[in-house]
Amino acid sequence: MKIEESNIVEANDYRVIIYPASRPFTTKEAKVITEKLYDFLAGWAAHGKPLSSSFKIEKNQFIVICVDEEKEMASGCSIDALGKIMREIDEEYQLGLFDRMKASFVENGEVKTLKLIDFKNKIRAGELSKDIEVFDFSKNTYLEFLGNFLLPFSKSWAVTIK
Repeated sequence: MKIEESNIVEANDYRVIIYPASRPFTTKEAKVITEKLYDFLAGWAAHGKPLSSSFKIEKNQFIVICVDEEKEMASGCSIDALGKIMREIDEEYQLGLFDRMKASFVENGEVKTLKLIDFKNKIRAGELSKDIEVFDFSKNTYLEFLGNFLLPFSKSWAVTIK
């Protein structure tokens, strides 16, 4: 299931939670993850009220959860439940979904992920071209995600690395 195929309208600014994997998913992993998230989100609720939500797997490596909080706010318990299913997926496939000390970028059309310190060292040493595009996992709304998830190096957070 993709966001475009759900009842989420892309023009609205929904809450987004991004889970970046440290590597691309295999075909089997993507299929199982899709099934697990589809089943989970179908019953996801906050204080007994269903949450209008969806997800997509972006670039075969990033899980993007989208919630329409104008209808119902995702509460602490519902966010905990999402975290639990994501931890189960992470543990099953060793994806590094909760490791925030990494950087992902596109170089020569290929998504690559490095430990943050290695990424910074390669930038400083000139080992990575300034022609790369860099992912930003800090986006909190769908409109931010659409416009600023993948940016040219010169417009990304990475440009501040000295």
